[in-house]
Amino acid sequence: MPLIYDLVTGAYHVGIRMAAPFVPKAREWVQGRKGIWERFQEKSEALNGCIWMHCASVGECEQGLPVLRALVERSPGTPVLLTFHSPSGFKAFKDHPLATHVDYLPPDGPGNAHRMIRMVRPGKVLFVRYEFWYHFLNALSLAEVPSYLVSSNFRADQPFFAWYGATWRRMLRCFTHLFVQDERSAQLLGSIGLKNVTICGDSRMDRVSELVDRNEALPAAARFRALVNAPLLVCGSTWPPDDDLIVDALGRMDQPPSVLIAPHEPSSEGELEIERSFPGPLVRWSALEQEALSPPEGARTCLLDRMGTLSRVYKYADIAYVGGGFSGGIHSVLEPAAWGRPVIFGPEHQKFPEAKGLIEAGGGFQVTDADELLEVLSTLVADTVLREQAGHAARMFVVERTGAAERMAHVIYGDHI
Repeated sequence: MPLIYDLVTGAYHVGIRMAAPFVPKAREWVQGRKGIWERFQEKSEALNGCIWMHCASVGECEQGLPVLRALVERSPGTPVLLTFHSPSGFKAFKDHPLATHVDYLPPDGPGNAHRMIRMVRPGKVLFVRYEFWYHFLNALSLAEVPSYLVSSNFRADQPFFAWYGATWRRMLRCFTHLFVQDERSAQLLGSIGLKNVTICGDSRMDRVSELVDRNEALPAAARFRALVNAPLLVCGSTWPPDDDLIVDALGRMDQPPSVLIAPHEPSSEGELEIERSFPGPLVRWSALEQEALSPPEGARTCLLDRMGTLSRVYKYADIAYVGGGFSGGIHSVLEPAAWGRPVIFGPEHQKFPEAKGLIEAGGGFQVTDADELLEVLSTLVADTVLREQAGHAARMFVVERTGAAERMAHVIYGDHI
């Protein structure tokens, strides 16, 4: 039995419940799981034989959706269950048209896992990228339900490949098939005896390409672009260290770009700090959506105070800055790249091979401090040709790597690759 795993996950669940009265995210995590068994029981018949896709949060669901759609196209009418670990993922996709039912994943444990599988009776199960839940995977394996790991990548420093990683290796062996992004991942899995592995690439390429193909208009973004005469820098999913860097660099530019900023975790306090520190006049996205309101003349900054629109806002950018590179790991650099925008980000991107790939392709730019950001921004703002070349390189980096979802669907349904 995975004693250490159970102790760690048990402590995690206790910690969340203890934090719930004080931490909004923890409270949402706990409250979202209330009544979960009644909901699954109510949907049991409708979900029988479903394709079940489980994701940690928003980004993983975006990554898995092209695969899910490719499977549904091969089996029209098959019900779909989406589950999430995080409240943000659930809230973003709770009304997704592809899903028969959207819910949270119950806490991992042998009782919960077997109970859910008996209720839902899935036909196929997708776990996206880094979702490894021992008891759910073990229960699916015992029930002989095919399960697949979607678009994952592996590193040698992960517990799967360590002397103490027996429980983690057991989880990998529960999968019917593992789809990985690159050769390195396949070699690492092969080193521990796993051969049911296919290199398919990253299905996020398909997802961001879908967004570009839909080419949805955002009147508020167009309205802001009409207000400014400078190139537009879209700063997406930023954290305070990113904001400090950007403000510093902008303050030293002779011809700074206009800015549209989307904080990663919007809060009243954080938004007020952006209003205080970024170049003014500042206008909020929500105000631009109200055509009766006249935005301030000469507006230089727009604060995106709406969730779920950032991936489409990059369409209106000339340059993109993606946050997280000073706070533990960058966010999606592929979204602006798909729109053909040069992408700037911080140094903490070692776990994100797409960032290294963009740099090598000429479409991505790493900065480690405000001086480097000032230099990169000044160059891209002043040199239109270089900006267009970098944007084209970013776009081609994505285009040349699409098709992962179809490759996975071919394997899952047994047709040729």
